[in-house]
Amino acid sequence: MRVVVHEFISLDGVVQGPGKQGGLGEDTIGGFRHGGWSVPYNDSEVWAAINQFAERSGAVLLGRSTYRSGAAVWPDRSGPFAEWINRAQKYVVSGTLSGSDDTPWKPTTIIRGADLLKEVARLRDQPGGDIYVYGSLSVVRALLAAGLVDELVLMIQPITLGGGKTLFPTDGEARAFKLISATTTGTGVQVCRYQPAR
Repeated sequence: MRVVVHEFISLDGVVQGPGKQGGLGEDTIGGFRHGGWSVPYNDSEVWAAINQFAERSGAVLLGRSTYRSGAAVWPDRSGPFAEWINRAQKYVVSGTLSGSDDTPWKPTTIIRGADLLKEVARLRDQPGGDIYVYGSLSVVRALLAAGLVDELVLMIQPITLGGGKTLFPTDGEARAFKLISATTTGTGVQVCRYQPAR
C-alpha cells in the first residue's frame, strides 16, 4: 500500500480550514477566519481528480479532528467520493478516542499516536490500494518527517490567506520531491502530484 497525501493549499502555503461547506467557523485556532476558503474553487474538475485518487485507495488515514469533521458530514452526502469514504476502512490517529462510541463512522480502527509510524510502515508492507490521507496536519507532518509519504497531491488554489497552519515539518531538514504531473482546472487550481526524489 502506498501513502498518498492530498491537501488543498493556498498560494502562500496555508492548509488550515479549507473545506467546510458554509465556511466560517472551521478551525479558528490562532484566530484563523477564512474557513471554507477552497470551496469556491472546487469545481467538477477538482472533484474528478479527487475521485480518481479515492478510486485507487483502499483505506483512509485521519487525525482525530479531521475524523470527527468527516464523520459529521460524509455519511449524509452522496456522490462517488462520499460513497467511497463511507465504506472505506478508516484509521484514526488518537490518544483519546476509546472505542465504538467515539468512532461512529464505520469501519474504523484507532491507532495510538505513539504507534503511528510503526502502523503505517506495517500497512505499507501490505498488498492493497493506496492509503489516502487528507487534512490531519500533525499526522501528515509526522509521515513526511519519517519518509513515509509515497505521493503528495497538492491542489494549489489561487488565493492568499495571510497566515494560518502550514503543511510541512519545520525541523530544518531539506526534502526533495519530483513533479509527476500538473494540470490546471477551469477555476485556476493547480493539481500537482509529487513523489519523493529518492
